[in-house]
Amino acid sequence: MKIADVDIEKVSPMMRQYMEIKKNNPDIIIMFRLGDFYEMFFEDAINVSRELELTLTGKNAGLDERIPMCGIPYHAINVYLEKLVENGHKVGICEQLEDPKEAKGVVKRGLTKIVSKGTIMDDSLLENENNYIGGLIDFEHIYSLSYIDLSTGEVGVLNVEKNITSLINEIDGLSTREIVLKSDFDKKVMLQILEKRSILISREDDDSIAIEDEYVLAGVNDLFQMRCIARLINYLKRTQKRDIDYLQEAKVIRSNKILVIDSSSRYNLELTRTIRSEDKYGSLFWLLDSTKTAMGRRLLKTWITKPSSDLEEILRRQNIVTTFIVNFLSREDIKSLLDEVYDLERLIARICYGNANARDLLQLKNSLVVVPSLKEKLLSLNNGYIDEIVSQMDSLESVTNIIEHAIDEDAPITIKEGHIFKRGYNEELDEIIELTSGGKNWISELEAKERERTGIKTLKVGYNRNFGYYIEVSKGALDQVKDEYGYIRRQTTINGERFITPELKEKETFILSGDEKRMQLEYDLFVNLRDSIKTKTSIIQKLANQISLIDVLISLATISSTPGYVCPKFNDNRVIDIKDGKHPVIDKVMKNSSFVSNDILMDEKTDILLITGPNMGGKSTYMRQLSIIVILAQIGCYVPATYCELPIFDRIFTRIGASDDLVSGQSTFMVEMSETNNALMHATSKSLLIFDEIGRGTATYDGMALAQAIVEYIATRIGAKTMFSTHYHELTNLEKEISTLKNVQVCVSEKDGNITFLYKVIPGAMNKSYGINVAKLAHLPSDLLERANEILKSLNTNEVVISKTVITPKETNDEEWIQEMKDINPLSMSPLEALNFLYEIKKKIK
Repeated sequence: MKIADVDIEKVSPMMRQYMEIKKNNPDIIIMFRLGDFYEMFFEDAINVSRELELTLTGKNAGLDERIPMCGIPYHAINVYLEKLVENGHKVGICEQLEDPKEAKGVVKRGLTKIVSKGTIMDDSLLENENNYIGGLIDFEHIYSLSYIDLSTGEVGVLNVEKNITSLINEIDGLSTREIVLKSDFDKKVMLQILEKRSILISREDDDSIAIEDEYVLAGVNDLFQMRCIARLINYLKRTQKRDIDYLQEAKVIRSNKILVIDSSSRYNLELTRTIRSEDKYGSLFWLLDSTKTAMGRRLLKTWITKPSSDLEEILRRQNIVTTFIVNFLSREDIKSLLDEVYDLERLIARICYGNANARDLLQLKNSLVVVPSLKEKLLSLNNGYIDEIVSQMDSLESVTNIIEHAIDEDAPITIKEGHIFKRGYNEELDEIIELTSGGKNWISELEAKERERTGIKTLKVGYNRNFGYYIEVSKGALDQVKDEYGYIRRQTTINGERFITPELKEKETFILSGDEKRMQLEYDLFVNLRDSIKTKTSIIQKLANQISLIDVLISLATISSTPGYVCPKFNDNRVIDIKDGKHPVIDKVMKNSSFVSNDILMDEKTDILLITGPNMGGKSTYMRQLSIIVILAQIGCYVPATYCELPIFDRIFTRIGASDDLVSGQSTFMVEMSETNNALMHATSKSLLIFDEIGRGTATYDGMALAQAIVEYIATRIGAKTMFSTHYHELTNLEKEISTLKNVQVCVSEKDGNITFLYKVIPGAMNKSYGINVAKLAHLPSDLLERANEILKSLNTNEVVISKTVITPKETNDEEWIQEMKDINPLSMSPLEALNFLYEIKKKIK
């Protein structure tokens, strides 16, 4: 039976209520609260029962035929909700809006929120990850991408270059699983997004901003970005059915302030998870994460994926990290204090959202209690930058005191069943508790009194929700019950009979009405207390930001204090000089300290290192090592080396490894060429390029020709610092043709046809391949290896000559204003900055 086939006038009033709600929300699974269960009906029931493996039953709804139905217990909703949302559904939670005891007719019900991938609030479903929902607007020359984490109140916005690769890179960087688009958003672009990534698409057309939300846009000057944020806020308010006035002021992300790392490079470099297992273990995040707070953990992940390119900010972080390294005893004390701090961002978000309970307030109090000691320890370090952070940390003693005075340490999770508040917090509540507890004492005394009066030793006084208080007599003692006792038979059970008396019933009414008054009063008091704490939202959010900053910097100091780490220096002359550098993650995983360190030197006259050597010899590790050291340096961390000097990089591009994109139908070679093109189109002279064996996915001569042309293009058109590994040994001749290219090789030791990897990089080119030797190490059959050697000898009789013609640089006679136009990044400019720049350029043209 389908809902569209049912006449709404013929069903029961309750089912009519459901059908009206479903009619207004056809693409949403409606979880309809009936007592202690959430029920689903019609197609929702059929689909959900199949997906969640629930029993499909039927319900009488006033029709001749029972309608399909399935249900879940209300207290277990999160388990089922997570599965449905993960499978791409939106779920509408439909609650009872009035007390069934006071309702006239059908209990009023309505949607209280709509849950989707981007609007999950529950901690058990989020762990310590950000859960961003994105808002995307397509303007004539750019995309604007906004994002909000509903669970923390974080808001951000950035402009994105108008091509699908850049857009996907930013979406991946946010790990957003839901994007809100305007109804008339370009369908071709939307389909391209869906082809690349599994993302839930939602719709919202209202981009007006309510007065109460204007503070979110205080730091945003771009009208497009304002509209992008406003549309996302309106979508969230519409689906969450409430104000979300705890949102923080939006951060405008400017690409000229961060080291841009595209999604494939984040993947190749294993910044937050490993390629093989998709786990944290073995990633750079795993290496650096000794944070103590959930907020700090999220901030650290943001720093790793978006390092700074602002020298002043990097040096500020270095300064604080150094202070924490030197003052290691104070550092450990501060870490112990941070260990007591709960997730302040999510606690205050839940308080403002209206779903916080007494345990949340206790966690808030326990977090705030340590703030005075934390500030004192930080100020004792006598560091100006740290003092500046501390100056923005409010201890909020008033909030600590009121929660301490109000909330019982053993308060339950639910807020509607009482037992939340301490004695002495509210006089009226104390009186009610005194009266009801007195009544309950009377009940407990009644049992002893009745046993003595009747002589029935097995007599008990009990209570259940259906029948209230009762006197229970076992079957064996029923003959001792006499009429003069005044017992009124109420219920027969397997073991005996239950009775009531007029006196017991009167006391029951008094106790239960007192309990109801107590529960209602405690609920009202709790809501008032929660609302009073809500007024401190911005102060608590600022405190959370400063604590997370300290947490991350201490985490960086912890790894930086490892023997063999050094504080990197920065220069303006594009020199890379690393002595005894290591790949920090591999070095830590190799617990026997057998990792071979290597120098990396690229002076101002060297842009490209062409790396030759056998597979398994360490070329990829050597290249990744440089990328990781650059990232560590630009987040403000020390690096694994005895000396390190670097320029500030604006972008990192890596092309390492081989992988098909089966979903998009792209071969390994096509993926390789697409990623290479993305790097060549966006790299500047301040970028770092890591290319591993480009061209190997096609025929030998095609691959060699492409590899040479790519190297020449980088040298003559881009000038980026580049590491380029290859098995095409003929390319090493380019050192004679390209002055900015130097050959280096990974050493091996060969004896009697057997090789030993030395993992040491030295100047010069390797003139031989060791593919068959490596195959021997893999224990391929000996007769196969002998045949391979024979074939190799025959192939070597035909020499391949590399082209001597190099791509020549474009002749540039650009006027000053043209060069300035090439150097600017319009996405990082505010409208006013762009207008001023245009005015200056116009003067120069005249």
